[in-house]
Amino acid sequence: MTGHVVRPKTYYSVFSGLLVLLVATVGVAYLHLGELNIVAAMSIAVIKAVLIILYFMHVRYSPRLIWLFVGAGFFWLGIMFALTFSDYLTRASAG
Repeated sequence: MTGHVVRPKTYYSVFSGLLVLLVATVGVAYLHLGELNIVAAMSIAVIKAVLIILYFMHVRYSPRLIWLFVGAGFFWLGIMFALTFSDYLTRASAG
């Protein structure tokens, strides 16, 4: 079985992008954005996860059935986040 051959330059580019996003994550942690801190942190985390899935797990060059299962996994993750955040946001403050 032959697969798509990815150039090392692509891996280095993605790795560099992940390092930039790591610096962005640390930078956002030190900023006071109020309620937007979690939104910024989660957005950066999702971008990093997508890069890892697409390039290091070779989903970008996979058949559409693999894309369907990856999409289903992200859909399920979205459901879990929605349920978790709905519980967290409806709790009374403990202060």
